[in-house]
Amino acid sequence: MERVVRVLPDVPAIEKTFDYLVPDSLGDQLRFGDIGVGTMVRIVLHGRRVGGWVVADRVEPPAGVTLRALAKVTGRGPSSELIELSHWAAWRWAGRPAHFLRTASPPRSVRGLPPRPPSPSDADWAATGIAPDALALEALGRDGRARGAASSPAVIRLPPSEDPLGVVAAVARLGTTLVVTPSHAAAAALGRGLRHAGIATAVMPADWPLAAAGARVVVGARASVWAPAVGLSGVVVLDEHDEALQEESAPTWHAREVAVERARRAGVPCLLVSPCPSLEALAAGPMLVASRSRERAGWPIVDVIDRRREEPRRVDLYAPRLLDLIHLTLDREAKEGVGRVVCVLNRKGRARLLACGACAELARCTACGAAVGAVDDDTLTCPRCETSRPMLCLACGSGRLKVLRLGVSRARDDLERLLGVGVGEVTGELGEDEPLPGTPVLVGTEAVLHRAGRADLVAFLDLDAALLAPRYRAGEETMALLARAARLVDGRRRAGRLVLQTRVPHHEVVQAVLHADPSRVAVVEGATRAALRLPPEAAMAELSGAGAEAYATCLRATSSLEVLGPVRDRYLVRAGDHQALCDTLAATPRPPGRLRVAVDPARL
Repeated sequence: MERVVRVLPDVPAIEKTFDYLVPDSLGDQLRFGDIGVGTMVRIVLHGRRVGGWVVADRVEPPAGVTLRALAKVTGRGPSSELIELSHWAAWRWAGRPAHFLRTASPPRSVRGLPPRPPSPSDADWAATGIAPDALALEALGRDGRARGAASSPAVIRLPPSEDPLGVVAAVARLGTTLVVTPSHAAAAALGRGLRHAGIATAVMPADWPLAAAGARVVVGARASVWAPAVGLSGVVVLDEHDEALQEESAPTWHAREVAVERARRAGVPCLLVSPCPSLEALAAGPMLVASRSRERAGWPIVDVIDRRREEPRRVDLYAPRLLDLIHLTLDREAKEGVGRVVCVLNRKGRARLLACGACAELARCTACGAAVGAVDDDTLTCPRCETSRPMLCLACGSGRLKVLRLGVSRARDDLERLLGVGVGEVTGELGEDEPLPGTPVLVGTEAVLHRAGRADLVAFLDLDAALLAPRYRAGEETMALLARAARLVDGRRRAGRLVLQTRVPHHEVVQAVLHADPSRVAVVEGATRAALRLPPEAAMAELSGAGAEAYATCLRATSSLEVLGPVRDRYLVRAGDHQALCDTLAATPRPPGRLRVAVDPARL
């Protein structure tokens, strides 16, 4: 009997599968192994050759249909478990399985695998010199078995300056471990540390064959959550709060959620590690926290410069106290050879700020607390929740409001003039291969936090632009920026400093960093999200594009979901949980025309 396989084409607009014959002529292409579920092939579809994946083997073809033969066998592809996971992800983020299978496939054709690396013995682990992290051992259980491994992940709040190598080592002792990081640089650094210790490690995506052969640790950035892992024994997501773990283009999948689901299906432990866990992570499982002394040591010394008393008529970018600290740091560089200064003025997602000319209080929304802007001569409007009010200061009633304008280029010029030393500028436009300016002081957007390897002082020149940004995740995003800055100065070990210039010194984010207690943000954010029915208290999707109006109209007529909008030609769909939201989105036919459905939108 002829052998028939079912193939899912790698064509974005096609979700249907097709049956194909496996001809004897492909025998010379099967030296890497027999065709099976997950094998990548080439097929003829509508007169042209396209790629695809075998999703079922030895199927019964429909009667009376003449089948075409496979055109070519490309090589190894995702496992059957990942194919099943891709269908779940397509439901969860209103996408198509082909999108996720493309992410799970090797970057180049793989026809053969290297020998499987040997499993390290207890003596091998002892020789590595890597001590398992105490919090990770507590999450896994002292007997090596995860508590509730098949039900919920464990959240570990690890101070920002601590190396996560001990957490990875604790899980890797159980067996094959998948580690997801926010960036390729972080994955490469972790891979070097594990390899130096003698642990067989595959750094994705280049080491896809080694991962498929059975590397002990598989590590990589966001896409590595779809990497092969033979005999998976545990999953670790580092910096789970980082927005880089979410795909910006639709489908807007999040590596943290995929990791949790993959671990659940495999019945293995999943550890979500972060210095400031997201509310989504805290809702997913129990949190383990380091001792107060350990957590305080992991956060740097923090100086909060209160700028409320300064005249907003002509606000300088640099408070006198900040200039004194920069001079002290530069003097230290002259004496000890260390003393790099990084100043952050983040334009990304920046809101225009207004301050009262009489009492210097910031103009904020009465409903959600975000910064408000002037849309005309008489009205202030919140860009987050659309609440409007007269152009008056709520603190003193004055109608004299001043606009605070800030910019990276001006910041660099002013600081260079004030210090009398060279100051470099770093923005996202600086290529990854381009070297940083060789100056002792750098000024830039948040890109400088990703590029600067270390610093002795990190100053946020206008923290309020991030704290009061018109996004519901503004608090969490600012906390993440401060955690990254704390990592640059390496906690309190090198006497590094974090300087925050702000007009809201009592904001929960400022207080959380000042007291090395990220839970202060979670408490306030959780209450606010619950009151406003924002994630994780609700599940949301954003609709945009030419077909958004028709799709929103259909959802209003045929479902019980809450449909809000339009606002700037976009609609928000809200449900009590993801089960209701995703089931409805999957069951509702899409209208013709371009339609973007972003489930769990990051920039709302």
